[in-house]
Amino acid sequence: MSVIETIIDIPAEHEKNVCGQFDSYLKKIERTLHVTMIGRDGALKIIGSEQMVQKAKSVFSNLIELSKRGNSITEQNVDYALSLSFSESDSQILEIDKDIICRTITGRPVKPKTLGQKQYVDQIRKKMIVFGIGPAGTGKTYLAMAMAIQAFKNGEVSRIILTRPAIEAGEKLGFLPGDLQSKIDPYLRPLYDALYQIMGAESYLHNSEKGLIEVAPLAYMRGRTLDNAYIILDEAQNTTPAQMKMFLTRIGFGSKVIVTGDLTQKDLPTGSLSGLDTAMKILKRIDDIGFCHLTSSDVVRHPLVQKIVQAYDDYESKKKPVERKTKAIGGRKARYDD
Repeated sequence: MSVIETIIDIPAEHEKNVCGQFDSYLKKIERTLHVTMIGRDGALKIIGSEQMVQKAKSVFSNLIELSKRGNSITEQNVDYALSLSFSESDSQILEIDKDIICRTITGRPVKPKTLGQKQYVDQIRKKMIVFGIGPAGTGKTYLAMAMAIQAFKNGEVSRIILTRPAIEAGEKLGFLPGDLQSKIDPYLRPLYDALYQIMGAESYLHNSEKGLIEVAPLAYMRGRTLDNAYIILDEAQNTTPAQMKMFLTRIGFGSKVIVTGDLTQKDLPTGSLSGLDTAMKILKRIDDIGFCHLTSSDVVRHPLVQKIVQAYDDYESKKKPVERKTKAIGGRKARYDD
C-alpha cells in the first residue's frame, strides 16, 4: 500500500473553526480515516493511503466551505462529513447547507443539517400531509415549526395551530395548581420554546392574542374544521387510533399538516395501540401523504445523544428475536398443557 501526501491551504480566519479547540477535529479525522494531519503556517499536510487521503481532503474541504458560509463548525458537522465520506454523497453536505428555511430572532439560519432532514423538508414542501418519524434530536418538531412560521410570514397560511396529546410521561402529576392553561402549559412547553426561538416572544404573544397562533392539547381539536392553516401534531406516538383519525379529519382547504413522533418513546398504557402505528399502515398508499423516516444518523444534538439512540436501537434489535423465541416456546407449552 503506497503512502502519499497532499497539502490543503487553510484561510487563517477559518483555521480555528475547522480544526477545533486543541485540534480536536483534526484528531477525530485522523483516528477515523487512519491518516496523519499536520497543520503549519496556514497549510494542512495529509499523509496516508491514497484512498484515505482523498477522503480526508474531501472532508476538510467541505468543512472549510461550510465555515466560509458563516457556519460555526461543530463536532456533529465533523461526524456527519466523515460518515458521508464513505458514501457517494460526500459533496451533498454543501447542497444541504444552501437550503435556509428561515432565521431565528437572533439571525441564526435554520436549515437541514443531514440528508434525512433535507428529505423531510422537501417532503413538507411537496405534500399536504407529512409524517416525520424518528428518534429524539433529529429536528422533527423544530424543522416543522420553522416551515410553519416561514409559511405564516409569507402569507401562505393565515394561522398556525400546534398541538400534542396531553399524556403523562410515566409520572403521575396529580392535581396541578392554576387555571386550565397553567395545567396544560407543561405538556406544550417544547412547542413554546421553538416558537420563542424562531419568532420571538413578543411576536408570538402579539399573534397569539389575535388567535393567529394557537398552542393547544389534541383534545381541543375535536369538532373543528381547520382551513388555511399550518397544523403540527407533535408526539403523535402517544395518540390513540381514534385520536389520530379525529385529528386527520379536521383538515380543511388550504391547510398543511405535519405529524411528528418517535415510535420508541410511547407513553401510552401497556397494551394500547398507537395512532401513529395505525396511521402508517392505513395511509401509506395515499399519494398526497408523505412519510419521512429519520434515523440516529440524523441526530443533530450533542454527539452523545446519537450514540445513546444507536445503543438503544441495537439493544431493541437484539431483544426482539429473544422475545419471539420466548413467545414461541410459551405457545408450544400452552398447547402441550391443553
